[in-house]
Amino acid sequence: MKPVGAACQPPAIKQYKKIIILGNNGSGKSWLAKQLAAATGLPLIHLDAEFWRPNWEMPSKEEWLARNLEFIAAEEWIIEGMCSHGNTMELRFAAAELAIILDVNRVTCVAGVIKRQGKPRTDTAIWADEIFDWNFVRFLRLIMIRPGKLKRQYAALHEKYPDTAYLVVKGRRGMKRLLDEIPRLPREGAPPAGGEGVSRSDN
Repeated sequence: MKPVGAACQPPAIKQYKKIIILGNNGSGKSWLAKQLAAATGLPLIHLDAEFWRPNWEMPSKEEWLARNLEFIAAEEWIIEGMCSHGNTMELRFAAAELAIILDVNRVTCVAGVIKRQGKPRTDTAIWADEIFDWNFVRFLRLIMIRPGKLKRQYAALHEKYPDTAYLVVKGRRGMKRLLDEIPRLPREGAPPAGGEGVSRSDN
């Protein structure tokens, strides 16, 4: 990925007050966000919990834009998730001081989504509505085919907003390494199983 913008060394993460975490479904965004919120004391926003309504109903683009403007108007936050409805991902990226990108193997992501399916989670209010049907199968297929598109999308945002520090975390082991380099972190559980090694980009 082209090195553009400010560099970020993991131990300095506590200096950032506005952090977004991006990555494929099942990559571990919610888990990492909880750990960073515990380490930094920053308020945590799970986009899925804010976006999805019962029976998978979505807010209008206008309503979701207004909610995102509320999110980013705060002085401090960690926002995890995708929910680009109404091009709001770019809005959040532009407002962030640090973007953490989770680069996790697609098979690991699919396995994580299957494992959590239908189980209680704090990152969404509609976990009980998740059922194993053809829509779910299509969702798994999307996870498998879109990593390249996501990387291009993140790279484009990185080039457009170089003032947002950019940190790529490779795999589950990379997440653990990142957390291990933040002192006095009250760890809650362990990262989802799996991973493909340690690799980090600081630019």
